[in-house]
Amino acid sequence: MEDHRPLSIAHFSCIDVPPLEFVQLAGEIGYAAVGLRLHPAFQGAPFYTLRPGSAEMRSVKAALQQAGVAVYDIEFVVIDEAFAVSGLLPVLESAGELGARRLSVCGDDPDGGRFTDNLTALAALAGEFGMSVDLEIMPWRRIGTLTAAVAAAEATLRTNVGILIDALHLSRSGAVPADVANVPKDLIHSVQLCDAVAGCPADNAALVAEARGGRLLPGQGALPLQDLLDVVPSDASLSVEVPNAGLPAEQHAKALFDVTIALFERSERESTGAPKRALKR
Repeated sequence: MEDHRPLSIAHFSCIDVPPLEFVQLAGEIGYAAVGLRLHPAFQGAPFYTLRPGSAEMRSVKAALQQAGVAVYDIEFVVIDEAFAVSGLLPVLESAGELGARRLSVCGDDPDGGRFTDNLTALAALAGEFGMSVDLEIMPWRRIGTLTAAVAAAEATLRTNVGILIDALHLSRSGAVPADVANVPKDLIHSVQLCDAVAGCPADNAALVAEARGGRLLPGQGALPLQDLLDVVPSDASLSVEVPNAGLPAEQHAKALFDVTIALFERSERESTGAPKRALKR
């Protein structure tokens, strides 16, 4: 396989695949890392439990080593009015054993001061496990814009709090890649790629439906993905998040990989005017 820019795959892309099989699948295709959904993103959402020291945990760790795949991030935590930092301790213990680097969260607390306090406390707890916290923009939630996310991250005064840029959410929040270029580079560590149709959904319910079931493979829609790649930090982790619409998991994950690597190659050619050696895994 040719060298290429490192690419991760979000668990939501194949959420029906348990962690062990997901790691094995990712390694066979060529992904450098995976995200794992170890916390429910919303009530009733699928997730998996990997207890520290359990047989399941040992199997996943062995598969990671054998496949040469890392766990980049753990998903997904909603910081709302009912959030309690102590409730995340089991998830962080599992994340720490897996060697995960980041915890993905969103903000939906109407009390801004309480939200900042909880985000700060969560970052402090995550730091005890060698992890950082990435705040993801979601346009139907309280932290729904790039400006709000940057302000919230900076308000914590924590160096291990950053921003997760999701291409779909960025577009639907009304921002463009040029806005990302104005964000302090040390805040952007994670970027999720997908594509979508040009028209923005009309209301929050439609935004949620699109995010959970209407994403397109990178390069198959109208989002300015190459412009986004041009402005995000070169060391930002890049992952793909496009939920599977019924294909065999291996086929879907492979298609995601192939079109995204092709996007990287086009981006490099257009930015340099000539083919260029891709970055190694």
